[in-house]
Amino acid sequence: MAFREFITSSGLKVLAGKDEETNEDLIKQVRNNELVFHTREAGSPFANIKADAKEITKEDINETSIFCAKYSKDWKKNKKDVLMHYFLGKDIFKTKDMKTGTFGVKNFKEMKVKKQDIEGFEKSIL
Repeated sequence: MAFREFITSSGLKVLAGKDEETNEDLIKQVRNNELVFHTREAGSPFANIKADAKEITKEDINETSIFCAKYSKDWKKNKKDVLMHYFLGKDIFKTKDMKTGTFGVKNFKEMKVKKQDIEGFEKSIL
């Protein structure tokens, strides 16, 4: 499995899909108590912090949201703020009629990732 990887400033590993197939593989390895991120708009990788949700800080959530938004179609197409959803692994479901890499979510929180934060993240990894 070839996921994108990122380490938060607190040292937590984040895995992210690259396409429909790796998104599918990523969700298969998510534990019930781990956080998963995706843009509100379709066409982004899923990102998963590999830690119990109780151990994850607000900063980890912000950094992972920026990381996920950076690789989204929404960001690449619009270059504006990106709305992110994050949720627990236990809240993800898939029905037989959903295409590869597509999932439903029962409960989520929403946050806005600012354009300048994504641009700053891009500069910091180049």
